[in-house]
Amino acid sequence: MPRESPYRIVLTEEERVELTKRANKYTLPYFTVSRARMILFAAQGLGNDKIANRLDTPRKVVSMWRKRFFEERLLGLDERPRPGRPPIFPPGNHRSG
Repeated sequence: MPRESPYRIVLTEEERVELTKRANKYTLPYFTVSRARMILFAAQGLGNDKIANRLDTPRKVVSMWRKRFFEERLLGLDERPRPGRPPIFPPGNHRSG
């Protein structure tokens, strides 16, 4: 039996326009396009299981992004700093010799 998410997504017109731009722009990183598509499907009333099947993504991942969008709106879809040791050398800043 499919579970129903407690996070009902209702988009403003501005959010819908921005998410549609992200979802249709394949030059953006995959995760950006995928997250936008998840939220657009959620706004159409699809459940997490159906969204996961359509996007070939684990239901748990869809659930996480749905919740973050519900709580933080568009900013919730942005990448966050990851835990762990920071890189020693910034990319492209190597010195030889």
